[in-house]
Amino acid sequence: MSQPVIIRDAKPSDAKTILHFITELAIYEKEPDAVKTDEQAILDTLFSEGATAHSIICLEGDEPIGFAVYFYNYSTWLGKNGLYLEDLYVSPDSRGNGAGKAIMKHLANKAISNDCGRFEWVVLDWNKPAIDFYNSIGAKPQNEWIIYRLTGQELLDFAR
Repeated sequence: MSQPVIIRDAKPSDAKTILHFITELAIYEKEPDAVKTDEQAILDTLFSEGATAHSIICLEGDEPIGFAVYFYNYSTWLGKNGLYLEDLYVSPDSRGNGAGKAIMKHLANKAISNDCGRFEWVVLDWNKPAIDFYNSIGAKPQNEWIIYRLTGQELLDFAR
């Protein structure tokens, strides 16, 4: 690592960078056409008053090399909030330098400082590098849970 990794809260001026990382992440996850957002939507959802999702930027020196988006959820069993990591991405040429671990530690500390009972995320079952990394930091897979989702027309149809 040539320069230290710095993690900071994202600012509205980071919207273009966040969109760039979201697009790179979609390509990595083999869903290049799945990104429907734009800079304005990112500004509206991450930086407006009452925003429920938040973002951090990872820099090497002053160069953005990654990001994460997270939000707080709630555990009825614990009676506490949890921190849910929606997305984490580090540019390919910056992987292996500790940036991903620094992002995860930053978010773990954010969870602790906000009295969260959990820090959770999901990973694609084919993403062996990520799975190996998560196992190496002591995270435990929750294999008994299956994620369900309603989107698009199915969501509209069901809501009627």
